[in-house]
Amino acid sequence: RNLLDRDTFSKSDPICVLYTQAIGNKEWREFGRTEVIDNTLNPDFVRKFIMDYFFEERENLRFDFYDVDSKSPNLSKHDFLGQMFCTLGEIVGSQGSRLEKSIVGIPGKKCGTVIVTAEELGCCRDSVLMQFCANKLDKKDFFGKSDPFLVFLRSNEDGSFTICHKTEVVKNTLNPVWQAFKISVRALCNGDYDRTIKVEVYDWDRDGSHDFIGEFTTSYRELSRGQSQFNVYEVINPKKKGKKKKYVNSGTVTLLSFLIETEVSFLDYIKGGTQINFTVAIDFTASNGNPSQPTSLHYMNPYQLNAYGMALKAVGEIIQDYDSDKMFPALGFGARLPPDGRVSHEFALNGNPQNPYCHGIDGVMEAYYRSLKSVQLYGPTNFAPVINHVARYAASVKDGSQYFVLLIITDGVISDMAQTKESIVNASKLPMSIIIVGVGPAEFDAMEELDEDVVRISSRGKFAERDIVQFVPFRDYIDRSGNHVLSMARLAKDVLAEIPEQFLSYMRVRGIKPLPAPPPYTPPIHVLQTQI
Repeated sequence: RNLLDRDTFSKSDPICVLYTQAIGNKEWREFGRTEVIDNTLNPDFVRKFIMDYFFEERENLRFDFYDVDSKSPNLSKHDFLGQMFCTLGEIVGSQGSRLEKSIVGIPGKKCGTVIVTAEELGCCRDSVLMQFCANKLDKKDFFGKSDPFLVFLRSNEDGSFTICHKTEVVKNTLNPVWQAFKISVRALCNGDYDRTIKVEVYDWDRDGSHDFIGEFTTSYRELSRGQSQFNVYEVINPKKKGKKKKYVNSGTVTLLSFLIETEVSFLDYIKGGTQINFTVAIDFTASNGNPSQPTSLHYMNPYQLNAYGMALKAVGEIIQDYDSDKMFPALGFGARLPPDGRVSHEFALNGNPQNPYCHGIDGVMEAYYRSLKSVQLYGPTNFAPVINHVARYAASVKDGSQYFVLLIITDGVISDMAQTKESIVNASKLPMSIIIVGVGPAEFDAMEELDEDVVRISSRGKFAERDIVQFVPFRDYIDRSGNHVLSMARLAKDVLAEIPEQFLSYMRVRGIKPLPAPPPYTPPIHVLQTQI
């Protein structure tokens, strides 16, 4: 909207060029270009960019705008109209997945705004529940009737077939009714509604040499008509058909029901306005070492982040895209606080217990550095108070409108294991996840016990309702060449990868459906422009 006008006699002819950035070397690469729209300062570009989206990765994007003056593909031959920087998460995390941002890059000029919307490609998220029965199938067994089962195969681009489903065997009948089964549309036809689906009918034999009764073909589109005369299929055995003149068929198979179920995704909730609230808790115990010494894990090096700073920034910079107010509570534990030296396991890094919120990840970093100067590192290492702190907030909003992620960064061995397990079991019923990053050289065996990938956490005989804890040692991610950007990207990728599934498991257990997205933006109607 309102692009700069660079043409003397008419309006600009804009094009948009999208660049993405490689994680390690920060180099911008061209991803694609839209079409050129002639003679307008308010273009609505049609060409879409299809990108892979990962919640756990930060994908930096740059949109450059040019006024096209000739047929040349070389961008330096055209007039630059400005650019916009954002992340893919920022677009997806905006209300309705629609981001409006100012175009910058030409000093002293208002360059207009750009509106970017994102939508998840959805054709392949459906699954179908289908049920079939058959009538008058050929009798294959000498003593009894047949024991029929069906095999479903999808066709591939090269004409071959891949098996995608087998029904159960129904014993001793020529008129079987099979149980309803659920299959993803992807597996059934690769999301292509007109692709051939072949169904083979067999008579089961104990020795595995199942007898072929016959086959028929259909497609997702045909099946989707549901129970009707179109969905009664003749089972044909080509060999018999070739030999016998009077051969009609080897029975019929009928579709009894066809129900489409759409699987909802993490992005459906984000699009519907669910906010992710991020809280950070930092370990201020004495085992970290004196912050003024270079050997300390809390050492404030003026030239580079310490391990706490790196872990905080790596995770926080990705999560902040999903939190509209960008206000993050930041807590500390295991320190003696001024003025009286009392030990606290849940203190506000900004010094304000009534309002522990910091503005943006930079605000959290600032509060962290400030409190390092004012508190005395002490002990023990108790996690339960900060877990319960976040749980109190999570317990007050269980309607699916908010989800809480707590990041605990610690150097060591946990002192209140029993209480922490109790807190985690209680928190597993709430809309929250816990990420624990271990920094420094300590043995973190006890932490592995909290990450339930192997065994469910229990406390006093009660088991955690869902897996909500993810633990990683930071040392596993340190890049050998000293490239901290890579270390941070790897760490974030691993600790955040489980969050969408943990989020969905809460919503599923509670039966919470995503809210509809706000209505899409419709541009004001103006005179239709011709497009190249």
